[in-house]
Amino acid sequence: MKKRIVPEEPKVLFEEAKRYLANAKETLAKTRIEYDRYQDKKYVKEASAVAYLACLSAIDDYLLSIGTEKKKLPTSIEEYTKSLRKIPHNGKLISALDTVYENLHILGYYRGGVDVEMIKSGFQKAKFIIDTLSKGVKIR
Repeated sequence: MKKRIVPEEPKVLFEEAKRYLANAKETLAKTRIEYDRYQDKKYVKEASAVAYLACLSAIDDYLLSIGTEKKKLPTSIEEYTKSLRKIPHNGKLISALDTVYENLHILGYYRGGVDVEMIKSGFQKAKFIIDTLSKGVKIR
């Protein structure tokens, strides 16, 4: 298994997560929409993968910021979900991560889904996770 490189300063990851999400939006904008479907799967797959990784990067940053050791960062979606369960008022975050995982990682990236609303929903939830965790988590 390839070793993951994590920056020393956790805040670097939040900036990277935001940059990834912006890049994913730029990639998605390269395909036209017709009949509520993106017309080029290649760009949808790329954008979906990068937006999903942006979300995981934000979770890594949050975990590092609360003292999690680099070597103990999650390596699977199950571990990421388990990590979010430890945050107070975590229901919205876990639900958002489920949507990001399903809509972007599985349906957008692996299955090549091109429904506009599905992909947009995944992007909205990814942004919610990044914004919430970068502010220090205060959800109600």
